[in-house]
Amino acid sequence: MKKTLFFLISALLFSTSCKELIEEILDQPKDDKPKKESPSTFKEVASITLGGEGAAEISAFDKESKRLFVVNNDGDSRIDVVDLEDPENPLYTSSISIVEYGAGVNSVAVSHGLLAAAIEVDPTEDDGIIVFYDTHTLTKIAEVAAGALPDMVTFSPDGQYALSANEGEPSGYEEGDIDPIGSITIIEVKKRFTAKTLDFTAFEGMKNALATQGFRVFGPGASLSQDVEPEYITVSENSKTAWVALQENNGLARIDLTSKTITDILPLGNKDYSLIENAIDASDEDDKIKLNSWPVLGMYQPDAIAAFTVGGLSYIISANEGDAREYDGLEEEVRVKDLKLDPAIFPEVAALQEDDRLGRLQITNTLGNTDDDDEYEALYAFGGRSFSIWDGLSGQMIYDSGNEVEKLIIEAGLYDDGRSDAKGVEPEGVAVGKMGKRIIAFIGLERVDAVMVYDITNPYQPQFVKILESGDAPEGLVFVPAEDSPNEKSLLIVSSEDDGQVKIYQP
Repeated sequence: MKKTLFFLISALLFSTSCKELIEEILDQPKDDKPKKESPSTFKEVASITLGGEGAAEISAFDKESKRLFVVNNDGDSRIDVVDLEDPENPLYTSSISIVEYGAGVNSVAVSHGLLAAAIEVDPTEDDGIIVFYDTHTLTKIAEVAAGALPDMVTFSPDGQYALSANEGEPSGYEEGDIDPIGSITIIEVKKRFTAKTLDFTAFEGMKNALATQGFRVFGPGASLSQDVEPEYITVSENSKTAWVALQENNGLARIDLTSKTITDILPLGNKDYSLIENAIDASDEDDKIKLNSWPVLGMYQPDAIAAFTVGGLSYIISANEGDAREYDGLEEEVRVKDLKLDPAIFPEVAALQEDDRLGRLQITNTLGNTDDDDEYEALYAFGGRSFSIWDGLSGQMIYDSGNEVEKLIIEAGLYDDGRSDAKGVEPEGVAVGKMGKRIIAFIGLERVDAVMVYDITNPYQPQFVKILESGDAPEGLVFVPAEDSPNEKSLLIVSSEDDGQVKIYQP
């Protein structure tokens, strides 16, 4: 019996006809197996223009309805609906007006047939709202109160939570102005849209300790909870932890979604532009593009962030854009040439402050005067001109791209020297996705009109893949994995706020 069984199994294993029969039974013939994709083959396959400036800032894709939802604040605020059943032929079909709700729609997100829209009201210092729609019928399902100026909304991967980053920007810093607190609203979608809004009052006593680590609290007369301005949210793959970018403050916050508490503020520190690997072009009036080392520190100040997991550990990738505050009562952006520098620290002051050297560089006047006289002992610029990867638990940086992004953009002939004095290539958006076993990051460069593609499977040693040219000022980046894509190919969708274009790329 055993010998008979052995020969039967052997015959089955080596029989071509049996192999074909098994494949037919399993409905997995060779030709239907997913083809291996390479991020190096991404190319633009389609584009659609939805208006002018402000017409295409943020997008969200719904795999169920095969629709793309795009923020449009060019004229009457609305959400444009684009049919992506054929990604190579996007078709505008309709719009959802949000004029009745408030001053503008800032962000959209999609999960399990739900569309969430973050909407600010007038005045923006009042609490905003998150409105939910059915992605198929486009009818409103729920309306939930959020904090002041909800600037970004996202869902947890499991669809249980919707979270909004409520920036809480002040009307100004003069008498009679209003400075609302920054906050995060957590909405339990499956519990009838029950919401809880978290603030930072528990951290008021940590202001000085955080400042020594590079975290800024600098609004005149503002408490820490007023001064923090949540910009962007990302959630771990297991939907248990969220991280929030506090851009102007130069930090991240971590949230435990199980207990619905803010557990930590993670200061990000500063980047040393005197190091050769961080060299920058600091002048827009030197008639050349040249990276030099300068006695300047850069505040990372990320805009978009994205979480990803490797080996069971969570990491955060950040697009280090930088941002300054300009209000009545506070204008922090100044040029190096307009400050009085301490000659003991900067011995060649006159030469250093020439326009073709460091004089044109825009820096903050809120840091660097360490002894409260009329001279500055240190210079702090806005943004890191890079992307970074951070340990999700400790908040420690494990990688920064240094000046590699700017070098690659210069080599490609895409660098805008007119932005050298500001924030360089200005990384702003970021999206992360999986292609097979590889983890791929896409970093949008606002002032270059391009997207950098990197393989970050090893978060300690990211590998550059390619550059994709985009529309004017790419803001929103969406990665659609092949298994969720209408044509079974991975998609990168890039929306650009200055020309209203949405571009679609695929391998």
